[in-house]
Amino acid sequence: MAELILVRHGQANSTAQDAESYDNLSDLGHEQAGWLGTHLQNTNPHFDRVYSGSLRRQQQTAAAIGHQAPILDDRLNEFDYFGLAQRLQEQHGLAMPKDGAGFAAHVPVLLQHWQDGTIDHASEPFDAFESRVVAALMDATASGGRVMLVTSGGVISMALRHILGLNLAGTAKIMLQTMNSSFHQIEKIHGQLLLSQFNATPHLDQPDRAHARTFV
Repeated sequence: MAELILVRHGQANSTAQDAESYDNLSDLGHEQAGWLGTHLQNTNPHFDRVYSGSLRRQQQTAAAIGHQAPILDDRLNEFDYFGLAQRLQEQHGLAMPKDGAGFAAHVPVLLQHWQDGTIDHASEPFDAFESRVVAALMDATASGGRVMLVTSGGVISMALRHILGLNLAGTAKIMLQTMNSSFHQIEKIHGQLLLSQFNATPHLDQPDRAHARTFV
């Protein structure tokens, strides 16, 4: 048996319009991750292995949780949302979103174009992203034990797409609903990956942390 805890990074630079600017935790993002670390320390701190994507915001989250030297795995990196959005604008005239409502409307359309292969010169095909996420899950569970994967919302939504058999619309809804610093529990039982907890944020449940329940 294996248990995976997938953690979405804390809030990043939510006003960014490019990948480089986005890839740092905000002050709140550091707080969110630190609170999660305290919660895990007080409940079940043991992990046999801790992995992180190689993006700054992912490694910063792992460090704030209390894991300064996770095993880095590029397969846990987010897909190139900003690059795809820029090409979508250039090739199909769909403007980059400027607020949360715009982002919510933009994501399903972008994913559909990406899956359909109608975004030319995408840095990574949709199927390749899906394959690398699934491979990372299978490799992380191969040796059993309790394992943490610090990653991003797109990776988590693709993992759940695989586990739950979601269509693209369902995948987009999971992506939009995944909170910063949330964790998601997956168990491998009899060779199957099964979801046992989604979008858990007990470290943000206190009334004075209501402001810290963020999605972007």
